[in-house]
Amino acid sequence: MTSAHPPAQLIGRQAEIRRIDELAEAARAGRGGALVLRGEAGIGKSALLDHTRRTASGFRTVGADGSQYERELPFAALHRLCVPMLPHLAELPAPHSEALRTVFGLVTGVPDVFRIGLATLELLSRAARDRPLLCLIDDAQWLDTASSKVLAFLARRVSCDPVAMVFAVRPQQPPGELDDLPGLFVGGLNDSEARTLLAARSHAPLDDQVGQRIVSEARGNPLALLELPGAGGFTPPDASSVPTRIERGFEARLAGLPDGARLLLTVASADPTGDPGLLWPAARQLDIDLTAAGAAATSTGLVEFSTRIRFCHPLARSVVYRSAEAAQRATAHRVLAAATDPVVDPDRRAWHRAQAVTAPDEDVAAELERSALRARSRGGVAAAAAFLARAAELSMDTAERTERTLAAVRAKLDAGIGDSAAELLATVENTKLDELQCARVDLLRGQIAFQRHNDGNGPMFMLRAAQRLSESDPERSRESFLDALEMSLVVGRASGVMDMVLAAARTAASAPGPPDVLDALTRLAAEGHRAAVPLIRTILDGEDTPMWTRRPGLAVMLACELWDPHTHRAIVEWLMKTGRESGSPLLLRLGLAQLTSSAVLTGDFGQAMAAVAEEEAIADAIGGPPVTYHRLQLAALRGHRREALELFETVTAAATERGAGQLIANTHWAAAVLHNGLGDYPAALAAARRATAHGDLFLTGFSLPELVEAAVRCGERDAATTALESLTERTDASGTTSGLGIAAYARGLVTGVEDHYREAVEHLEQSPMIPYRARAHLLYGQWLRREGRRRDCRHHLRTAHALLSERGIDAFARRAADELRATGEKAPARSGPAFDQLTAQEMYIARLVATGATSKEVAARLFLSPRTIDAHLRNIFRKLGVTSRRQLRDHPGLGV
Repeated sequence: MTSAHPPAQLIGRQAEIRRIDELAEAARAGRGGALVLRGEAGIGKSALLDHTRRTASGFRTVGADGSQYERELPFAALHRLCVPMLPHLAELPAPHSEALRTVFGLVTGVPDVFRIGLATLELLSRAARDRPLLCLIDDAQWLDTASSKVLAFLARRVSCDPVAMVFAVRPQQPPGELDDLPGLFVGGLNDSEARTLLAARSHAPLDDQVGQRIVSEARGNPLALLELPGAGGFTPPDASSVPTRIERGFEARLAGLPDGARLLLTVASADPTGDPGLLWPAARQLDIDLTAAGAAATSTGLVEFSTRIRFCHPLARSVVYRSAEAAQRATAHRVLAAATDPVVDPDRRAWHRAQAVTAPDEDVAAELERSALRARSRGGVAAAAAFLARAAELSMDTAERTERTLAAVRAKLDAGIGDSAAELLATVENTKLDELQCARVDLLRGQIAFQRHNDGNGPMFMLRAAQRLSESDPERSRESFLDALEMSLVVGRASGVMDMVLAAARTAASAPGPPDVLDALTRLAAEGHRAAVPLIRTILDGEDTPMWTRRPGLAVMLACELWDPHTHRAIVEWLMKTGRESGSPLLLRLGLAQLTSSAVLTGDFGQAMAAVAEEEAIADAIGGPPVTYHRLQLAALRGHRREALELFETVTAAATERGAGQLIANTHWAAAVLHNGLGDYPAALAAARRATAHGDLFLTGFSLPELVEAAVRCGERDAATTALESLTERTDASGTTSGLGIAAYARGLVTGVEDHYREAVEHLEQSPMIPYRARAHLLYGQWLRREGRRRDCRHHLRTAHALLSERGIDAFARRAADELRATGEKAPARSGPAFDQLTAQEMYIARLVATGATSKEVAARLFLSPRTIDAHLRNIFRKLGVTSRRQLRDHPGLGV
């Protein structure tokens, strides 16, 4: 609730004020935070922001309001918030300063998406250096998408800065960016509080019955309590919502206004910036008597004309705009467009022009298309989509309209708004399209289905596009087949789509050039590993450049199918290097996920945790969910039962909802590893059977050793023998020391022949996959003990225990300790690895600082402030028992 004359003391808001005061006090002490006030329109959220602005002594206050008319303009709200702090831009490092100048349109260029949030965080931190900073954001449900993502990012990262952020937002569907932040529901006043507010604001005493009726009608909504008396103190019974009745009250104030005043109010409502330097020139174009019209408009109490044009409430602005005739709104936008500087603010001018026309206009459509290009260059993909969609509506030529519509759909997909993209794509379904356009539509449909997660039709649309293109454009057709293949791998082999893609690719026209992964997987499916592995190896290595420079995701799967950790590591190194150099979040996140997997499989859990932390930081910075499959692998081998099972359950639920069959298969493999480590062989056998049931690429191969061990322990020798045969066919074909060693210890489990265990140990001594090397020693030691060779077994059990415990592979380490104890020897006690004491984020910070990185350098990687890094370092020092950065460099548990 806002009003021209807010009460000195808010009534009935003691609990809310106390919560905000606690936030402010923490920020004064350097412990920043955020709070989201949630509640219906008029409930008092804005009044709480105003109260906070007036009473937060010692704070520097900045603010921004969301605007439903401005949601298409990228970073509009963020710009308004930051304008008072722009003098501090010069204090920022050049890349950060340049990023903000670019997104605010102060300079041209393409901003680094990773730097926008961090640059804004640093700007807030600089502005809060002399006194704490209070950021108040009203009507956050109307923030433009780009601003919303950045502000939510900031709210999660000011915990160690003297910054308090308070948002006001109405309940909304679907959920918004702010939903995960600490929130406070602002409810209605009780009857006693409502009567007190009503009496305080009434100019004349109200009849008790009238007052009671107003209180009943208002349902505790403060704005309704202040507005309903204006209707004579009585309103007829109404089942509509309180905001609707308030809107009617605002609309009643417009009755009887002179035409000039109504038109002035309409122009003011059409400009979300509230800039009088824009309103007055626009109004003069309409020959409005500004003195008389301004006085009449002000008398309604709906608007205040000052250094900024302010409506008494966002609902009032909305009512004024909607109440105007369509022609009046178009006129308002036309004069506002004419008053807007085409050089300083070309996009806002284009937006006003687009609202001013009611028929196709190619000139306006072309201007919107240029605005879309500028928006995309500044990282405003959602804004680009909105500009292009409106440009399509205003296109006179059918071909231009179709092209702009398809471009808008592509932009909406890039912005992650798949439902809206689908609705827009449907508008071209009845348009006459050529074969190439039909293929493009199918490609977009496939991408929309894939983005919706629970729609498994994505690969089928991509497959149809590939078939449409097979004759006219074989090369592009092949790429579409590969896209369909990658989608089918995510959906999972159980869907049958992968086999359909491979079957269709066999009959399609071949593109010129050497064999590709489609040929390799087709041969693999038809002839098995012995026939396909040489071709897979050739494709991975590439004639000129390795395959992973074109299709890194597929390359990773093929390398793992070959049990080839060396090629996998080469792919990881390329992904990390290319991702950092290019700034591509896609490549860098894939690289970090694969770095985690590589580190897990080689037993470097410290590096794995550090990579998890950085990937999560990047996901948060770009507003996406973190990757999860590599976390499953880490949890499985660490062997902490409760934590692992909770993660498996969460990931399985999310993957089931999304239709991500391969992620579910990952969970089954991880569960098999976990339960084998814990010695729960029936659970391991069930999980391994589920993991191998559908023949998923690489996951089946990795799950077979787990199936062999669990089946042997459960006495199911036929199942173990069958699994061993499949594993041997794969590993013999690949010929890597890792694969041969793992297959050898699985063979030893089935046959009980000592030479097989010896062969396993010898092969795995040459492999970087230390957890599997340790398991080979463990299994050999167990076999020797059961053969009564107590002295011989101890060497292998000690080796296994040392390798496992030093690396934090806890469940398997306990198995080795139990075996040693059974020989009469106690396993040596070992101090836990450093990562047992640190969070993933702390591990990342500790490892990076141990290499000599400064707090500022670490902060840039994790999108945190240097002050936050220093706070984490204090916790790290305490947990590890060190007192300086120099001691971190020598700490054995960090593995750097």
